[in-house]
Amino acid sequence: MEKYLKKHLSLISFLFIPIVYFWHPNWLGFFGVQPYWPLFWLLPWSMMHGSIDGLIVGLCLGLILDSISPESSFTQIPALVLCGIWFGKLNFSSKTIVGHFTYGLICSMASFLCGSLYFFQILIDNLSENSIFLYFPSISNIFAKVFITGLYAPLFCSILVVLFKRSKGRYKIIGFKEKSKYF
Repeated sequence: MEKYLKKHLSLISFLFIPIVYFWHPNWLGFFGVQPYWPLFWLLPWSMMHGSIDGLIVGLCLGLILDSISPESSFTQIPALVLCGIWFGKLNFSSKTIVGHFTYGLICSMASFLCGSLYFFQILIDNLSENSIFLYFPSISNIFAKVFITGLYAPLFCSILVVLFKRSKGRYKIIGFKEKSKYF
């Protein structure tokens, strides 16, 4: 069982994202706003596997999160795809303290990008209404999400980096980098 868990650790941790996303633990929030949970998994995974895999996993993650939240007509796919590509291009040095703070900064910027893209979808959808200014107080929610995501990112991303390094090479969700003997 331990061998199976080590081999499939990235897939098992991937399955926890929708669970935590809908569990919405209040004790981890800030004024009722939760961190943007998918970024905690997407950052370390894309850093280790590259931009192409980050793009595909960001797309899959966006599809999963959009499909399990049917009440929303807005999508998270473009933001997660952009973050997957961007995170895949990052590479950190071995300085652990700087790396931890960098996780927080990168996740904060990505959370701002995701929140802004989602907010602009809402604005564009309601552009013809006269009550467009009613949506501007939600900007404070975006900044609260940016703050809480940046606060928790060093903890969660560091743990996931260690776990992914243990299982790297044993199993990958997408195996594009493996060479076939026929090509």
